[in-house]
Amino acid sequence: MRGVPHDLALYNGRFVSSRDPLLPLGQAGLFTGWGVFTTLRIYAGIPFAFERHWERLTRDAGLLAVEMPKDRDALRDRLIELARRNRCPEAKMRLNIVRADPGIWESVRTGRASNVAAFSADLVPGPDTAALCVRAQGRHAGSRFAGTKTLSWVHNLALFRAAQNSGYADALLLNEFDHVSECTSANVFIVRDGVTVTPPLSSGALPGITREVMLGELGEPVEEATLRESDLYAADEVFITSSTRELLPVDRIGDRPLPGPWPVMERLRGKLQEYVAGYVRSARR
Repeated sequence: MRGVPHDLALYNGRFVSSRDPLLPLGQAGLFTGWGVFTTLRIYAGIPFAFERHWERLTRDAGLLAVEMPKDRDALRDRLIELARRNRCPEAKMRLNIVRADPGIWESVRTGRASNVAAFSADLVPGPDTAALCVRAQGRHAGSRFAGTKTLSWVHNLALFRAAQNSGYADALLLNEFDHVSECTSANVFIVRDGVTVTPPLSSGALPGITREVMLGELGEPVEEATLRESDLYAADEVFITSSTRELLPVDRIGDRPLPGPWPVMERLRGKLQEYVAGYVRSARR
């Protein structure tokens, strides 16, 4: 997570210094990336769409044999308290569920199946528009682990860093069929003939929380359809979504400029902000 972590972190229910060493050496989760995580957006001290994040974590954890915490609501309350103690009503927060049993190297047995660690950081201002490069074979849609958000995130980070080093905001990832999948940490949308379209999860894309809200909660025509790179060049609008970026227009892919402005995206952004505000009001009752 880009940004310096705030002073306090949450570790197995306790508030500790984010600078303290926490995970014992030798754990399978620590050195192999055996675990799951999610990045939450904190609005007015509330972790947005926490229930949806929990559902995705639970699905991925089940696939990877990682034990989840027992009490969803108790964990949510601790995350809210973490944001309060760090004085960060507007922030991003990463929640990690790390498999705790010893791996190849033995370590002290803690008696826990998983360790739960969360930390927050300031939002990092980004550009108003995004330029993307294209990476073939960036996703394997046929994998049974496609779309899981695991701690083994190095492939995404390597692709993201390479894109940024080349002057791009992110990389547009194609799957083994040359279909558009997603970016390294964002879902992809286009607008054509007034309809907003995003690749189906069968493309290998991660089921992003913002993507899920847009598909079912904003009252706009948003559909799933297989997309090729050429569909993006022919689209009226192209934009990407994530919990921290919300909606961000794409103005260039490679050396090809894309059209603007983005009226449909702007309308969707406004509706998303209304939905977020409603969620926060409801969470405070």
